[in-house]
Amino acid sequence: MTEQTPSAPSRPRLRVAPSPTGDPHVGTAYMALFNLAFVRQQEGSFVLRVEDTDRARFDATSEAQLYDTLSWLGLTWDEGPDVGGPYAPYRQSERLDTYRPYVERLIADGHAYHCWCSTERLSAMRERQQKLKQPTGYDRMCVGKTREERAELEGFTETPVVRMLVPEDAPTTFEDVIRGTVSAPRPDDQVILKADGFPTYHLAVVVDDHEMGITHVVRGEEWISSTPKHVLLYQWLGLTPPKFAHMPLLRNENKSKISKRKNPWARLTWFREQGYLPEAVVNFLGLLAYPPAKGEDGTDVEKFTFADFSRDFAWSKVNTVGPIFDLKKLDWLNGQYIRDLDVDDLAGRLLPYLQTAGVLGENPSLGELARLRSITELISTRMALLSEAPALVAPFYVADDELKIAQDARDGLKDDAPAVLDAAITALEGLHVPDGVLSAEAREGNQWHAEQIEAALRAAIVEGMGLKPRLAFGPLRTAVSGQRISPPLFESMEILGQHSTLARLRRLRSELG
Repeated sequence: MTEQTPSAPSRPRLRVAPSPTGDPHVGTAYMALFNLAFVRQQEGSFVLRVEDTDRARFDATSEAQLYDTLSWLGLTWDEGPDVGGPYAPYRQSERLDTYRPYVERLIADGHAYHCWCSTERLSAMRERQQKLKQPTGYDRMCVGKTREERAELEGFTETPVVRMLVPEDAPTTFEDVIRGTVSAPRPDDQVILKADGFPTYHLAVVVDDHEMGITHVVRGEEWISSTPKHVLLYQWLGLTPPKFAHMPLLRNENKSKISKRKNPWARLTWFREQGYLPEAVVNFLGLLAYPPAKGEDGTDVEKFTFADFSRDFAWSKVNTVGPIFDLKKLDWLNGQYIRDLDVDDLAGRLLPYLQTAGVLGENPSLGELARLRSITELISTRMALLSEAPALVAPFYVADDELKIAQDARDGLKDDAPAVLDAAITALEGLHVPDGVLSAEAREGNQWHAEQIEAALRAAIVEGMGLKPRLAFGPLRTAVSGQRISPPLFESMEILGQHSTLARLRRLRSELG
C-alpha cells in the first residue's frame, strides 16, 4: 500500500470509470467528453478504468461495447484495460490485492470495523426506521464487538463486511470545481468491503484515484452525497484528495433523469443503431450543460468540432442546471452533418445500413456501388438519420415487377392518375436513348437526362393537361419509388434508366385499370 501521496503529476490526469452492467449509458460519453476536452487542452492524460466490483450486475459483453462505442465517438483514452499503461491493471476486479492493505489499515486505526449483520436483519432495521420516520442508516450493532460476542446476538452471519466508522463531526462540505462550496448530508457507516471480498465503489474509487495519480474527479451530481465519505477516507489514509467536479444530470423534457429502463436513447449503442453520425453526437453532448461559442456577429455557434470545444473549454462555463436531452435538436444537428459530408464519405457510411436492411448484399458489385454514389447525391438532403436511407434507396435496387407500392401512396392517387401516367409514358417514350455501348457522338444524342426528362414531362402534364406542378407528378413518384415522398423524381428516373422507368409507369397504370 502507498503510505503517502506521490508527488503531484505535472499535468492533469482525469478518468472515466464506468461499470460494465449492460449497454453503456449515454452519460458515460457525456462525462468522457468533458474530461477529455480538459485533458487535451491541458496536454494531460485520460484514463479509462473499468469498475467491475458489482459482480451481481456484471455483464461480460458490456466492456467490449464500452470500448466500441467510445471509440466510435472518437473519445479515446491514453490508458486503460485494452491499451495498458503505467498503472495497470485498469479493471478493479484485477486489483483486489491492492485494496486489502488499505482496509486493514483503516481497521487497525479504528476508522473501520467488521459487521456480521445478516441481510434479513438489515432489511428489518431499515423497515423499522422508516415506520418510525427515523433517519435510515446502520445502527452500529457490531461496533466494538468481537465475532464471538456478535454471534450470540440475533441476525448474525458468518461472513462479515467492513464498514467505515463515521465520526459525529464528519466534514459535510467540500470544494467543487464547478459549484464552489458544496454541502452534503452526513454520511452513515458505509460498507467499504463486501462479504465476497470485493471493495465497494467508495473504497475502490479512493484507492484507485490515488494510486493512478488522478488529479480531477469529474462525475455526475448524484455522487455529491457520497463525496464526504471519500474525503474522510482520504483524510484517514493520509492522502491528498483530487479536485472534484460534479456535472449536472441529463434530463428528459419532463425533467426526469434519463434511464436505460425508460429511455432507449440512454443506451449509447442506440445512437449508432438509429443512424446518428458520431461527430453530431459529440457536438450535441457538448451543447448540454455548456454554452455555445459566439460567432463574429454575436450569434450562437451550435455546430463545432471536438477540437473547437476543447480549445476554449473552461469548467467555469458549465451550467449546473440539468440539461434537457432534446432529440429534435440532435436530429437537426445530424442532418446538418449529413449534408456537409463528401458524397463518397456519406455513401460509405450508408452502406452498412443498406446491407443490414437487405438492400445490398455483403459484397456489392462495382455497378451497384456506382449507382449508390449517384443515389446518395439525391437523398442527402432528405435524411436526418442514416437509418432512413434504406427506404429511400431500396427502390433503385429492386426488380421493376417487385417494387412494393406503399398503401398511403396508393391511397393518395387522384382520379386523374391514369391519364397522367398515360401522358408521361408517351412523353418519355419519345426521348431518344441509343442502344448498346455509346460512342461519343451517341452520348451527345442521348436525351435521358434529368433536365430533358423534366422538360418532356412538364410539357405533357403541366402544360398539356393544365395541372399544377405541385400535384402533377404524384402518380409518377408513386410508380417509380413506391412512396409518397421520394428522392428527386427526374434524377431518380435518370438513374433508373428509360427501360425501368417506363416499366414501372406501365405497371402502375395497368393496376389502375
